[in-house]
Amino acid sequence: MENRTARLTVLIDPEKKKLFEEICAQQDLTPSQVMRRLIRQYLIDNAGDRELPKWLTAGVSRGVKEGR
Repeated sequence: MENRTARLTVLIDPEKKKLFEEICAQQDLTPSQVMRRLIRQYLIDNAGDRELPKWLTAGVSRGVKEGR
């Protein structure tokens, strides 16, 4: 698993941010948790022929998009 953290700043309109935070709270998740899941899945889905580290792909089937 990742040992360090880095900050990623995302600009989003206030209405989307508010709705995102509300939905995260309803699911008892932080916005950071949801963004990490989204980024992890994006990397897996779009890595092409790159070999991905095991900590990134643990418990996830490559090429299977969740919720679709």
